[in-house]
Amino acid sequence: MNEKVSVLEHINGPRDIKNLTVPQLKTLAGEIRHLIYSTVSRNGGHLSSNLGVVELAIALHRVFNSPEDKIIWDVGHQCYAHKILTGRREDFDSLRLENGISGFPKRTESLHDPFGTGHASTSVSAALGFLVGERLSGGGGLAIAVLGDGALTGGVAYEALSHAGQLGLPLIVILNDNRMSISPNVGGLSRYLSHLSMKAKYQNFRRTVDGAVRKTPVVGDALFTGITRLKRAVKAAFYVDNFFVDLGFEYVGPVNGHSIENLQDVLHDVQKLNLPVVVHVLTQKGRGYEPAEQDPSAFHSVTPPEAAEAAGKGAALSFTGVFGDAMMELGGREPRLVAVTAAMEHGTGLAAFHNAFPDRFFDAGIAEEHVVTFAAALAARGLRPVTAIYSTFLQRAIDQIIHDVALQNLPVIFAVDRAGFVAGDGETHQGLFDISLLRAVPNMILLAPSSAEELRLMLEWALLQDRPCAIRYPKALAGEPSPVPPLEPGRGVFTAFSSGTAAGKPSESAVFVAFTGSLYPSIVSAARLLDESNVKADFYNLRFLKPLDEDYLEALVSRYKAAVFVEEGVRSGGFGEYASALAQRKKCSTKILTLDAGAGCFAQGSRAELLARCGLDGEGIASAVRSRL
Repeated sequence: MNEKVSVLEHINGPRDIKNLTVPQLKTLAGEIRHLIYSTVSRNGGHLSSNLGVVELAIALHRVFNSPEDKIIWDVGHQCYAHKILTGRREDFDSLRLENGISGFPKRTESLHDPFGTGHASTSVSAALGFLVGERLSGGGGLAIAVLGDGALTGGVAYEALSHAGQLGLPLIVILNDNRMSISPNVGGLSRYLSHLSMKAKYQNFRRTVDGAVRKTPVVGDALFTGITRLKRAVKAAFYVDNFFVDLGFEYVGPVNGHSIENLQDVLHDVQKLNLPVVVHVLTQKGRGYEPAEQDPSAFHSVTPPEAAEAAGKGAALSFTGVFGDAMMELGGREPRLVAVTAAMEHGTGLAAFHNAFPDRFFDAGIAEEHVVTFAAALAARGLRPVTAIYSTFLQRAIDQIIHDVALQNLPVIFAVDRAGFVAGDGETHQGLFDISLLRAVPNMILLAPSSAEELRLMLEWALLQDRPCAIRYPKALAGEPSPVPPLEPGRGVFTAFSSGTAAGKPSESAVFVAFTGSLYPSIVSAARLLDESNVKADFYNLRFLKPLDEDYLEALVSRYKAAVFVEEGVRSGGFGEYASALAQRKKCSTKILTLDAGAGCFAQGSRAELLARCGLDGEGIASAVRSRL
């Protein structure tokens, strides 16, 4: 009995697939899918999107010559097949693990990753920049942007397409149309792509006529202009209007994205066009794995088994789950409450709110800047919008937060999910900059809950304020520290396991430890370790990161010989830096140490590994407290 010969085990780079037969390519596609599925099932990661682009990745590397030709994957969470084909097959089992390969394109990882991506809609801008740079340097390499249809809801993609059409360089944009981003695509653009079809006969007509007319002696240019106008009139009469053609692109498609032969033929043609071109490719998200084909949203991002088990045991107590439950409760009591998100209905916990209050739920797609300004106008009209957004994506809308929300002092509430360290996704997805960014925004209130009940309390309190509020919380389980006293603006609370300050009588040998709420589990661990070492410490849950009752905080800190400020955010512009400056300004003699995430550039790892890496786990905090004595 003959064993099936593996094709994949002989693939160590793009050149190894150039001469494979069609049957071998189909075998290769199946083996790549199997490797992706088995690895993601074990390590976690993005499944549906990667299963959908296997043939596309193979065709791209068959036709183009990476790394001379630059292939840039938008968002990048669909780059797994690309990584396998570009020399990382043997390391693929380390995907998303600490010290392993990244789940996104990363320049330091491979020459075949020319540009790091992690946020949507940037690929056309980057590919165009590479193409211009190549031409200015005298090179002849091509640039290919693989753009998902969901990424087309991001404004930066349109800015780049407009510029590319203006320059007229041979930029190749692969429009991967799977009718999905993370959640089903929404809006007019999705409907447009669903109906967009330019017939192959029309494309052949254009290419044939263009070539013949340009060769016509003397009158070629004038005749070409006239024919171009005629073609547009014919197209307008018989074909669907094409947005990309109007921007100055050639348009080819739609093409079957799971036929390597068809993809190759089309890519070979567009390679020779020497014009900006959009290739419209139709793919199926989750291809080859029936559960993912049937429900691609559920399999967009897969959680490792041990993490899934832990989350399952306490799913209702995740901060995201608590937020979703609180929104449901408050939505029934407050008719002015509306929820807004940017393609993250499920990720932010708003699916139940959407079902219960469909007229008060708005998902604008991957369009964070628009979402914030939209929410600002809702607030100006008297509503109470809650904008649920991941910390890493909030960075994209800082201008709108300052200009449209804060300067007008509008009561928009930002539910900042995934604040702090995020496991698996690496540098582009760490939520470590929101404290520094939002503390600098005028009129902004910034809160950090340490527990489920504090999150509920803060959300309810924020709805009563007439100014913008942000509530930051991690992708983690929410504890239930007790008791949970009412909020006092600008002030925090001591924890139940503090040595004595809660009663107003701190021990002279105790250390004052102030922390942001997301680090509460680390504080519990640190308190236990210090107690075992007979080291006294008073733990102060800051709650408010802005505004601060500065006199109150200074009075607390000045009772101690040493203080440690612990935050899950970057150092520059963070709370610890501010507290140190406050103590110096008020001539406080207390010795102050700050613990934080440094510069915030952290590759992938579990949340526990990432906290330990910068001393924000229990052992790290306990060691810092001992060093202050």
